[in-house]
Amino acid sequence: MKVRLAAPIQDDSIVDGAGIRAVIWMQGCSHNCKGCQNPSTHDFKGGYLEDVDNLKEEIKALDIDGITLSGGDPMFQVEASLEIAKYAKSLGLNVWCYTGYTYEELMAISKTNKKMLDLLNNIDALVDGRFELDQLSYEVVFRGSKNQRIIDVASSLKVGKAIEFEKYKIGNTQNKANSDNMIFI
Repeated sequence: MKVRLAAPIQDDSIVDGAGIRAVIWMQGCSHNCKGCQNPSTHDFKGGYLEDVDNLKEEIKALDIDGITLSGGDPMFQVEASLEIAKYAKSLGLNVWCYTGYTYEELMAISKTNKKMLDLLNNIDALVDGRFELDQLSYEVVFRGSKNQRIIDVASSLKVGKAIEFEKYKIGNTQNKANSDNMIFI
């Protein structure tokens, strides 16, 4: 199976989810959020094709806590995202995913696309919602605007509604990205 990527795997991210992460930058997004940090990833014909098996081998060789599917929007490549997420889980890695869709929109899509539900079942943390420039904030961690949520997918699927990770909720003092809790090397 092939996946369209915007860039090679980034194997040392500490800002795209908790811990040390490998980020897989997917190509293709139709949300076109004003102020998006990755507008070059929007073109569905941009980037390059990569074999998913090659990505798996790269992931297996890394010393990381988890992977992050980002982009672009990984939900536009559900089958490849699912295969990558399942593989990461089989290695004991956690999986984060950034999407412009809300959890509720993804659940509606999953009613007609079973692979979307399978993908959600293999994601630990979902950073959902379109980036909104008027809600830009440097005070929230692992997201760009205050409207975006960090969803605990397993808990959400159990109860049938979006459940945010408490430690990342807006207003939680642990959720401040400031110099008091950052380490500078």
